This record gives sequence, structure tokens and C-alpha cells, in this order.
Amino acid sequence: MNTQAAHPVGRLYGVGLGPGDPSLMTVRAVEVITGADVIAYHSARHGRSIARSIAERHLRPDHIEEPLVYPVTTETTDHPGGYRGALEEFYAEAAARLAAHLDAGRSVAVLAEGDPMFYGSYMHMHKRLADRYPTEVVPGVTSVSAAAARLGRPLVEGEEVLTILPGTLPEDELAARLASTDSAAVMKLGRTFPAVRNALERAGRLADAHYVERATMDAERTAALADVDPESVPYFSMAVLPSRVDARPPSGEGEVTVVGLGPAGPMWLTAQARSALAAAEDLVGYTTYMDRVPHRPGQRRHASDNRVEAERAEFALDLARRGRKVAVVSSGDPGVFAMATAVLEAASAEPYLGVRVRVVPGITAAQSAAALAGAPLGHDYAVVSLSDRLKPWQIIEERLRAASAADLVLALYNPASNSRRTQLETALKVLRETRAPETPVVVARDVGGPEQAVRFHTLDTLDPATVDMRCVLLVGSSQTRTVHRGDGTTVVWTPRDYPSGG
Repeated sequence: MNTQAAHPVGRLYGVGLGPGDPSLMTVRAVEVITGADVIAYHSARHGRSIARSIAERHLRPDHIEEPLVYPVTTETTDHPGGYRGALEEFYAEAAARLAAHLDAGRSVAVLAEGDPMFYGSYMHMHKRLADRYPTEVVPGVTSVSAAAARLGRPLVEGEEVLTILPGTLPEDELAARLASTDSAAVMKLGRTFPAVRNALERAGRLADAHYVERATMDAERTAALADVDPESVPYFSMAVLPSRVDARPPSGEGEVTVVGLGPAGPMWLTAQARSALAAAEDLVGYTTYMDRVPHRPGQRRHASDNRVEAERAEFALDLARRGRKVAVVSSGDPGVFAMATAVLEAASAEPYLGVRVRVVPGITAAQSAAALAGAPLGHDYAVVSLSDRLKPWQIIEERLRAASAADLVLALYNPASNSRRTQLETALKVLRETRAPETPVVVARDVGGPEQAVRFHTLDTLDPATVDMRCVLLVGSSQTRTVHRGDGTTVVWTPRDYPSGG
């Protein structure tokens, strides 16, 4: 019987070296490097390794060095698996080489610029080895932190959000994400720089963007990103959007942006809406809707009652005339029974004809309710408000009859309130003149809110007493179907095709 003890395996270390300046290595990183048996580091085929150069002063003559040389970086490859196949094969072979040292009882330190778990090559070794060998990851100062330090600008303050993006994302995706965040760092520039610059410009953020190259290294360079020559940009550089707080004084060119918040909270906001809200110096709106918008340092808020739309529009335009950037917030889509009309009406006359106004769309209540129910708006539909505060009830009845006779699906807004209880009852009577009793009716209440509920009725079974101002109603056409599915859900949908009348 063999009683000889098994040889103890070595320990794997992922060592973060920081952004480039050797003096920014942590004490723990130096301890691990000086005590390790094997030093491994990645490099391109030219053999030079930035990681090794950072740690060089701590290497011993008796260290075993394992250069892990990439077979391909940005160039093409004839590997049968393409670029990804070549890298997968390389990572597998590199992990096997390190495993041989670990099996022999040697400790292995894999060097990584910045932090080992932040866009680093070490993680590919970690995923292949950490479940088999004792492992320690030594964090390092990231290039993002170094860039902010060298710029002397905070990345984020208070409730701001920082987004880290690879420049290799499609330009459209970059623009959307840059528009919707407070602060950002875009990594991996080089050949991606033109697309990143375009994305920043499309997001309206180019003027705020900084360029940082090789932060804390000898060849460090910082500049306004808009001034950088694309031909001069290496891979080890990044675009930085620092904190918006106290970023720059107002430009003096005022404007009003009417922003659709969607039916509820932040989950329903578009990237464009987030960007407009973040860029505004003043917010104007109905108190309930203003409460959905996060507070930002230095941003002024002007909340008012829901019955003063015209006054609110003129107030916003007056602020813009004084050079302020104003966001007028509106629930749902601002152009659907909401604030865009009031603002544009006021802006179409003196003294506001010279004020720039734009509208940022939002998800409507009808769209939101339809998605929760299935696809009841799958064919032609009409949207009608049952509020007779701004138009005579006779007009509403005429439109209901016309839409019903045309067999359109109907989205009914403002169906009832504490002071308006008879309008919905009358509307249902009008619809029953031409619609079958079994016509599907969807009642969606508090969409996106804590009391969200979707109820399925027919024209015959709907009780108007169960409907209030927080509801939107979807009344089907002759083709709309209600289906109770095998998974226990109920869906309402309207087919896109329509039977011919011949």
C-alpha cells in the first residue's frame, strides 16, 4: 500500500498591477509577486508585455517566467474556428501550461494591468483553473479610476450612475447608452474611436467628453475628446464623461424639451428621455409626474397642479427665453392628450416663436395596457378621450359611433373620475349599438405602478363602477379574440388580417 503523501498543489494568483505607474501597485500585489515561483503575463507576438514592465522591479532572477503570447490580436487569422476559435485554443493551452506548474506545487502569479476582473486577460485563466486550485485575486486600481484622477474630475456624485462601455459596441447601442447615463467611460478605443465620437455627438454628450490615453504612464495624454485626431488614438485610451454636477455653466441658449415619462416609473423611460431629463437645468410639470423624476444636484424643480397646463407651458417657455434648458415632463407620450400640445400652442405665438422646442416621445398608456393584455391593438385602432372638460360630449359620442361603425379597436382614455361617472355608462351604450355583447374589453389600471391590475371583460359584463381615472380601456373589434391558454394566462389579440367584404 502506497502511504506516500500526495504532492501539494500550488496556489494561483491573479494580480492587479494598477493602471501603469509601478508606484500604484498595492502592497499585496508586491508581496504576491516577490513570493511567487512562477510569473505569467500576456503579450502580443512582438513579445513586449506592459504587465511585465510594470512589475519588473519586483522580479527575481530565479523567477520562472511564462509569457502567454496571443496568436492573434486585431489582425485576421486562418484558424478554422476564426478569431474566437484561435483565442479559445490559446486560452486552453495557456491554462494547461499554468496547471502543470500548479500540479508541481509551484505558486503562479498571473499579472494583469488594472484590475484582474475588469476587462482583463487573467479572467480567462481564472475561469479554467480557479475551481481546481486554491486561488486568490488581488484587486488593482482600474484605468477608469486613474483616468478620473488624472482629469481631476469626479466620475459620479450623489445618486449619479456610472456606465462602463466597450468601444466595440455598435454605434447605435453606444449612443443610446451614453444618452441614458449620467457618467461613462468608454474603453478599447483605437480603431473604434470614430464610432465612439459619433455616438457621443448623437447622444448630445460630445462637448462634455474627455480623452485619456495611457493614464499614469510616461506617454500619458489628456484632451477634450472633440479635439483628438482619430489617427493618433491607440487601444490603451478611453473616453470619459465625468459627473454632470457642476460640469459647466449654462450655455445661454435656452430650449424646452417636452419629455414623455411613459405610464409609470424608471423602467418605462426611454434612453432619449433619460438623457433629456439629465441635461435639463429646470424641470416643469404636474406634481405627481415630477415625483417620478430623480432629484439631481443643481437642478431646479417647478411643480404645479394638473389643471394649469397653459400657464405651465408659458412658464417653461419664459425660462427658456432667459437661457435655461427646460424639461417639461408628461405622463405617457407627451403628444397624446398631454403637454406637448400646450407647449407647442404657446410656442406658436409671440413672444415665444424664437424658443427652440422639441418633443421626446414616451410609451403610451394604450401601448402599455395592450402589451399586458396581449396584442389587442394588432389591427387598426382609434384613441378617444372620454373627458368632456375640453370638448363637448356630443363630439365624443359622434366619434365613438364613427369608430364603432368602422369596426376599429378602441382605446378609451380618461374613462371616469370622481366627478364624471355617467360618461362611461353612456359610452358603453353607444358602443353596444353596433358591437356584439361578447366583444372583449380590457381594463388596465395603474400600469407599471404598485396597484397594477389587468381585468378581462366583455361589453356585456363590464361594470362602469369598477373603473376610475387610473384606468385605460381597450374595446375590441368584431375580430378581437380572448383566449385562455394552457399555462393559465388569458390573452386578448386582434388578428392583422381582416375578412373581405365580398
